[in-house]
Amino acid sequence: MTEQRVQRRLAAIFAADVVGYSALMQRAEEATYAEFERLKREVIEPSLSRHDGRLIKTTGDGALAEFASPSAAVRCAVEIQEGIASGRSPLKLRIGVNLGEVIVAVDGDLFGDGINIAVRLEGVADPGGILLSEKVYSEVEGKLNVGFEDRGEQQPKNISKPIHAYAVRAGTYSARIDRLSAAPPLPDKPSIAVLPFENMSGDPEQEYFADGMVEEITTALSRFKWLFVIARNSSFTFKGHAGDVKEVGRRLGVRYVLEGSVRKASGKVRITGQLIDAITGAHIWADRFERDLTDVFALQDEVTVAVVSAIQPKLLQTEIGLSVRRRPENLTAYDCYLRAMQQHYLTTPEGLAESIRLAHRALELDPRFGFVAALAGLCHMQNVAWGHAIDPQFDRKEAVRLMRLALSIDDSDPDTLAWAALTSAFMVGDSESEIEMADRAVALNPNSFSAWNCRGQVYRIAGLPEEALRSFERAIRLSPVDPRLHFTFVGMGMAFIELRRFDEAIVAGKKCRRQNASYSAAYRCLASAFAHLGRDAEAREAAARLLETDPAFTISAWIGRGGQSNSKLLIEGLRKAGLPE
Repeated sequence: MTEQRVQRRLAAIFAADVVGYSALMQRAEEATYAEFERLKREVIEPSLSRHDGRLIKTTGDGALAEFASPSAAVRCAVEIQEGIASGRSPLKLRIGVNLGEVIVAVDGDLFGDGINIAVRLEGVADPGGILLSEKVYSEVEGKLNVGFEDRGEQQPKNISKPIHAYAVRAGTYSARIDRLSAAPPLPDKPSIAVLPFENMSGDPEQEYFADGMVEEITTALSRFKWLFVIARNSSFTFKGHAGDVKEVGRRLGVRYVLEGSVRKASGKVRITGQLIDAITGAHIWADRFERDLTDVFALQDEVTVAVVSAIQPKLLQTEIGLSVRRRPENLTAYDCYLRAMQQHYLTTPEGLAESIRLAHRALELDPRFGFVAALAGLCHMQNVAWGHAIDPQFDRKEAVRLMRLALSIDDSDPDTLAWAALTSAFMVGDSESEIEMADRAVALNPNSFSAWNCRGQVYRIAGLPEEALRSFERAIRLSPVDPRLHFTFVGMGMAFIELRRFDEAIVAGKKCRRQNASYSAAYRCLASAFAHLGRDAEAREAAARLLETDPAFTISAWIGRGGQSNSKLLIEGLRKAGLPE
């Protein structure tokens, strides 16, 4: 029996506990329980969400959470203590924060000294206070708008070595509580609030339908980890209060606002939506959907997919446009990622090289940016697969290294999983593992174009073209105007060829060519499909265009790049088209 490898990773751990909970429960059990549940619902969980914290577990009187960075954990801790203090709650929390290695269980639970130290620090923190390990302090000192107090060596229970600890200075909260009513700053990634849709029908049933749909849209958007999405409870405070969108954006601390309306008439329902830049007031997207009002829940799902699939690529394109206009010396890790994506869309050798450079710069600024590590790995893989690599062996090694780095940082992000699965499909060829990753990606975010598109490629490479086509079709439905659709169309074309559906392969190949005429895979698809149909002149023309875009192309070299072991009919068609062996 093979021994299962223990997975470890570095994590910032946050441990919180209610001061004197047992005594409070003895005096007023129901009131104490209800108040802590309220704090979890209204203060702790929303703050964890805003700072990308992952709740590991809750106890009757506490919570344990994981963060990608110490600064995010400390910001969250400060925000929670401020929120409790400003609300005049009778409860007080102690919070401990540690940076350390943890063991990851199969179910996602965490164990080890990294956890234990955070819990022990929480136990010796001041009531209403935050105590940090020296590792956390060294990472956040000078980066946050809070003061610190050196508490010296602490000897927590059951920890062998003393821990040097620092407390967030007690005056921090009272000094900052007065500023809570001020507008929160914009996060360092795209931020959006989905406002309650207006019921134009006067029918109370439509009120429930509209509210349910807004909740579904909010939930779907929150699955995109590159988005900062305001929780439903905050957005719904604006229900019934039509206001200036700029003011709404300022009060919620978001750049984008989605608003809409619902009107029922003659057995149909009409839904309108518009996405607005709350800073400038400019309209980014608007559309109208009219459907038969039969199955309300199915209709909610359908409209949610339509809205999310329309605004998600619009948001990304708008953010790229904003980033491109920023001065290079002011770029953040996220700006570098956005610019890297823009270069990646070009599918040229120069674009891939620049995308890799920007991705590595993003990783220098934020070494825990797993998504951008996955992008860099994908670009190195594409250098090999598309014949752009000067040193293919180097690019192969870098593709696999960065893929593994991305997964070690965050193996629960759907787009990271999708890109890792695709990179592995070309560079490693472990179909079972790659299919598992691709399936997990779409399960984590069924609304992700990237996840479905990569799943299609993974299944095609694994020799399962029917399932590949289903994935590609889902991707197109989710993002019908996506700038990456040429990847999807050519994947469909190759799957059609393996199914001997050559006419459909030609349609897909031409769609790919129209979207990106420099993408050599379009001409591979067309040359093979035309040759199989005996349309020799068109096959030779496509072959000639292939050699223009990929002058060093030979069939054997292309097979050697990886991912083609199940493309037998595609390869046969390339030979029929007269391409060099």
